[in-house]
Amino acid sequence: MKRTGAGILLITAAIGIAAGFLLDQALTSAGRATFNPTITLPIFLALLGAIVVALALPIRRATRGTNRAPVNPFWALRIAMLAKASSIVGAAVAGFGGGLALFLLTRPVSPSVGSLGAVLATALCGALLVAAGLYAEHLCTIRKDDDDEQPGGEDAGRVV
Repeated sequence: MKRTGAGILLITAAIGIAAGFLLDQALTSAGRATFNPTITLPIFLALLGAIVVALALPIRRATRGTNRAPVNPFWALRIAMLAKASSIVGAAVAGFGGGLALFLLTRPVSPSVGSLGAVLATALCGALLVAAGLYAEHLCTIRKDDDDEQPGGEDAGRVV
């Protein structure tokens, strides 16, 4: 499995920005209220990031720490995939919140503090989920073994 690159995260965030901006544009042109995420969404995103990192810590301890217990490779791969998915979803949610904020800030009327605060909190916690996912993915990275005989060093720094 390859590590999550910056390109995929930037593309996902750009799609999220466009989706958030266009959703609010469509809602306002239809005469409806703009989309306002609930305050539980940023809380959920922050908790999800903490859970992903907490699940990756035992893998790091088992591969590099003093506790050299055997690592279940299926469990490690599942955690690494969860970390990768979390960073991609976090980029999409951060972009979506950024698009909503962009729409609110480009209107001639100033938005209310409550709606802008919820949108900015969503964007911030989406970015925190990206950081937590990338960190958890780093924790699941194993060192290259000396007995690996693959030329070119392509597997150096590979994720479990």
